[in-house]
Amino acid sequence: MGSSIAEQLCSSHHSVTVVDRDPERVNSINERYDVRAITGSASQSSVLFQAGMIAADLCLAVTGVDEVNIVAASMARKMGARRSVARVYGPVFRDLSTFDYQAHFGIDRLLSLEHLTAMELARCIRNPGSVVVEQFARGGLEVQELIIGQPGKVTQSLVREISLPANVRLGTIQRANRMWIASAEDTLEVGDRVTVFSRPEDTAAIRSLFNIEKTPPKRVVIAGGGETGLHLARMLEREAFKVMLIENDKDRCQILAGLLENTAVVNDDATVREVLEEERVESADFFVASTGDDESNMMLSVGAKDVGAKKVLAVIGRPDYGRIIERIGIDVAVSERAAMSKQISAFLNEGNLLSRAKLPGGLISVLEVEVAEGSPATAGSLAEIGLPDRCLVAAIIRQDAVHVPGAGDEIVPSDVAILIVEDDVIDMAVSFFA
Repeated sequence: MGSSIAEQLCSSHHSVTVVDRDPERVNSINERYDVRAITGSASQSSVLFQAGMIAADLCLAVTGVDEVNIVAASMARKMGARRSVARVYGPVFRDLSTFDYQAHFGIDRLLSLEHLTAMELARCIRNPGSVVVEQFARGGLEVQELIIGQPGKVTQSLVREISLPANVRLGTIQRANRMWIASAEDTLEVGDRVTVFSRPEDTAAIRSLFNIEKTPPKRVVIAGGGETGLHLARMLEREAFKVMLIENDKDRCQILAGLLENTAVVNDDATVREVLEEERVESADFFVASTGDDESNMMLSVGAKDVGAKKVLAVIGRPDYGRIIERIGIDVAVSERAAMSKQISAFLNEGNLLSRAKLPGGLISVLEVEVAEGSPATAGSLAEIGLPDRCLVAAIIRQDAVHVPGAGDEIVPSDVAILIVEDDVIDMAVSFFA
């Protein structure tokens, strides 16, 4: 993973330093990429100092050991790195109900490759009428893309007259080939595609308000009960999919059964054709191969297609397998490296811009911006400060709490503002909070 990220950053002409404990790997990286490679442990201050962490814009701790990544990212931040990101595997490190590791160690972001991969798989599976486009604020805020299917309350009133729930904000409207940021004087029509910012628990209320037609639940079979399979099952079972997860390790099945509420967990070997037939994979709308091994996922995909699964998705890590994926019947291949690269790209910003993500359509972005002391954004309430045109404050993060602000709310220094901005005015919008 580290080599893959280094290659990506080098191709974008960034200055990259790589730290690794293996001298042979360090030599190999020095020969292959235009980077500075150092031998040593990323958890040692002397090694980080040698790597120039004091002046680093971004530290990415992506070793195979969670604790090393957390310590390295925390130390990097204290030494002067402007931003630090740690890769973690264990779900406990991202579970805020027990302990907030990210806040305690002063790390900007904890990333799970498995969770990112599951999110990419989920995007391909969800009904186009209710697509979760992205998550922000550590999962406390979701952007949903909805298609208005029939007349109702929202198509008979101006946007300002629609009774949206307290923590819900209408972001953009797309009609035909035009997309724009929603204003209070807009009206909605049947067929409009809208993005809505909300807390995850408000999804059902939003679907009802926007008259999203209910469709028969689709059946998803997941082969492989690792962290990727677990994350995917959790996402889908909350959205009324019929989910079955097949795992051949009996002890892991016991753990999965305790963690999943509405998923059928089956202890069996999905590589055996008789098992696929017995579990009626031919009736599955989606079959997902996520065992953690590329070759096994490819074989599982061939088997699922052969018995009649309508659409087959697989987690494939090696880029050189790209040419044969379509030939063997895999409809969608998702790469952990690609998922991580997408996240890393969002962090490669300057100043107070923390991250940037594109909305579908490509002309409007969602930004996470840190609010600075003395910025124009802190001069009064949202109604008074005079936000730049074509810029909307979708949410405010304050001390890890997320809320959608009203016209009378004020933004204070150290807040993180989540903005919806048209791309040609991004610089102006960001500077307003600087």
